[in-house]
Amino acid sequence: MNFIVSSSYLLKNLNAINGVITSNPVVPILDNVLFEIENGNLLITASDLQTSVMVEIQVESKGDGSAAIPAKILIDTLKNLPEQPVTFSIDDENYNIEINSDNGRYKLAGENATDFPKIPQVTDGYSIDLSSELLSNAISNTIFSTSTDELRPAMTGIFLKLSTSSCTFVSTDGHRLVKYVRSDISGDEVDHEMILPRKSLNLLKSTLPLDKSSDVKLEFNASNAFFSFDNVKMVCRLIDERYPDYENVIPLDNSNNIVIDKLEVLSSLKRISIYANKTTNQVRFKISGGEILISAEDLDFSNEANERISCEHDGADIEIGFNAKFLIEILSNLNSTRVTFKLSEPNKAGLIFPDEMDENEDITMLVMPVMLNDYD
Repeated sequence: MNFIVSSSYLLKNLNAINGVITSNPVVPILDNVLFEIENGNLLITASDLQTSVMVEIQVESKGDGSAAIPAKILIDTLKNLPEQPVTFSIDDENYNIEINSDNGRYKLAGENATDFPKIPQVTDGYSIDLSSELLSNAISNTIFSTSTDELRPAMTGIFLKLSTSSCTFVSTDGHRLVKYVRSDISGDEVDHEMILPRKSLNLLKSTLPLDKSSDVKLEFNASNAFFSFDNVKMVCRLIDERYPDYENVIPLDNSNNIVIDKLEVLSSLKRISIYANKTTNQVRFKISGGEILISAEDLDFSNEANERISCEHDGADIEIGFNAKFLIEILSNLNSTRVTFKLSEPNKAGLIFPDEMDENEDITMLVMPVMLNDYD
C-alpha cells in the first residue's frame, strides 16, 4: 500500500485528533493512529476506548489497505519537515512503514489494523443539527463547572436534555452549577437525556470549524453520541449514570437583587483573593445600600484586604461568603458587561445572570456560599 500526501496537510489533520491519545493507554495499540485507505480516501482514527475521532482526507494512492502507525513518532517527524509531498509505503505483511521525503527516508514499525478497537456505529439513533457556534457557546458556558471527582462520574460530564421546546445543557461540581438553555433547538415529542464526557467535549470544542455557520450533526443512541462536521467524526461513550436533580438546587425566592459591572467586581475579586485563606479562598460580600464591601483575611498570616464598589441594590442588607476561585471562574465565563446577583439568605446559593443574552438563550449560574464565622 502506497500513498502520497502533503506533509503539512496530514499534520494539520493529525493534530485535530491527537488530543484523544493518552500517554498511558488501556490497550497498547491505542498509542497508534489507524490509517485506512480506500479509493483514494485516507481515514485516520484515534481512540482511547471512551472517545474516538476520525478524519477523512484525499490522498494519491496505489491500492487499498490499512495499518496502525505510532502516533507520536509520526507527528514529531511531520512537525519537523518543511511543507512538501511525502510518500508512505506500507508493507501489507509485516506492517513496516517507510516515509520518503525530499529530506530523507524514515522507517518505523506499524501494527496490524485488525488489532485496533472497532468504532461503534449509529444504530436505532436519533439525530439533530446544531450550528458550530451554538455548540461551542454551550460547551464554553458549562464545561468549566464540571467535576473532576471520578467517584461522582455523572458530574464529570455535561448533562444534555432535548425537549419539544428547548435544549438544556447543565454542569455542576457540587459547589457551582450552570444551566444553559437554548429555545432555538428542540427535539421531537419525546424528551432525550444524556451525559456527555468532559474530555470528549473539550476535544470537540477545539476541533469545531472556525466558520460559525457550519452545521454539526449530533446523533445518539442509548450508549454513544456521534458528532460529524466537515471531514471530522467523533464518537463518545455516554456516562451511564443518573444526573443529580439540579432544578431543586436552584433557589426560587431571591429577594435581594444586585446589578454590578462585571469587570469591576471581577478585578476586585482577583485582587482581594490574594489575601484570602489559601484553603477556603473565602471572600466576604457585605451589601448595604448602593455599595458592596468585598473583603478577605488570612488569620494564619495576618493578611487582609477590602475594597468598596458601587452597585444597584434592591432588597435588604446582606452579608454572605463565597469561594473567590469559583466566583472568578463564573464571571470570567460570562459575556456581559453587567451581571445580576440574586441572593436570598447567607446560607443559600447565590444566582448570577448576565444582563446581556441572545434572545434564544437563557443562562443561570449558581454558586454555593461559604459559611462565615458569624453564622457558624
